[in-house]
Amino acid sequence: MPFTDIDKLIHEPARLLILAFLYVIEEADFVFLKGQTNLTDGNLFSHLSKLEDAGYVNVEKRVKGKKSQTLYSLTKVGRIAFDNYRKKMSQVLGDLTI
Repeated sequence: MPFTDIDKLIHEPARLLILAFLYVIEEADFVFLKGQTNLTDGNLFSHLSKLEDAGYVNVEKRVKGKKSQTLYSLTKVGRIAFDNYRKKMSQVLGDLTI
């Protein structure tokens, strides 16, 4: 499988990290993702917006106490895309010979 088949939206390191967290923990708020990724507010928001526009991430706004909270989770499409990305990367890296 050629490396050109890799999903370039996911392959960007910050988005890959965001998707990896969401793949495992299922749902996270903006503050948690910011702390885990060490991205600035603007960078994190930009990457999350791209993932949302692609249909990979769902955004849900809630009120918790008197504060608003934004929660992010993978959509079914996002989970499938991440699974495909993992499989393709495994194959690409598995095909390397020294």
